[in-house]
Amino acid sequence: MPSLLYVCVRPEVGAADAEHASFRRALGVDVVDRLNLLDEPLDLERLSRYRGVVIGGSPYNVGDREKSAVQLRVEADLESIAGEAAQARIAAFFTCFSIGVVTRMLGGEVGNLTPESASATVIRTTPDGAVDPVFGPSAPALTVFTAHKESALDVPEGAVLLATNDDCPVQAYRVGTHLYTAQFHPEPTPRDFADRMTFYRTTGYFDPEEFDLVQGKILAASVTEGAALLRRFAETFA
Repeated sequence: MPSLLYVCVRPEVGAADAEHASFRRALGVDVVDRLNLLDEPLDLERLSRYRGVVIGGSPYNVGDREKSAVQLRVEADLESIAGEAAQARIAAFFTCFSIGVVTRMLGGEVGNLTPESASATVIRTTPDGAVDPVFGPSAPALTVFTAHKESALDVPEGAVLLATNDDCPVQAYRVGTHLYTAQFHPEPTPRDFADRMTFYRTTGYFDPEEFDLVQGKILAASVTEGAALLRRFAETFA
């Protein structure tokens, strides 16, 4: 049985399928099982069969004023995964939307003061990040893909900041030894990310009138260290 599980929280089937493929390639393993939380609730017994979990992105926002029953259940299930990782029962790598779920769970603040449009951006590792087994080899800086409307506004109590930049100070943090969170998307290649843009052309992550320009910049970007983070996560825990 595969030792890694991809947790999907994207409603768009095409985007979810492509994201699963991106994670599998970035993690460097042939098979990564998939759990779609939009279709089925979390089963902690099933979760316990895996050594590592990666959580993909979503158009959901923690600060959404109106939430469907499905979104509320998804957020609760993500909190359950985070709780298991915080207790080192499983290793988990949360990305994009889900860093907000973890931050809120830990008592931190999530807001829309530090958004980042769809782009490649440079983030800096902190001193703690420089000695972290997953982030350390990428120190002192790495280029990753971002696209988010909300973000963690502070580092939750008990968490260790691993990466930052001026536009969005909380780019990644760790809780204990097994719970990782990242505001950015570590898994896509430039081609992957450019293709993903087509699903979210009119959803506020970039000016739709500048689609070709933004996509061209993404395709021209040199972004490899995000995948390196995920490979090290897999090597360390799975």
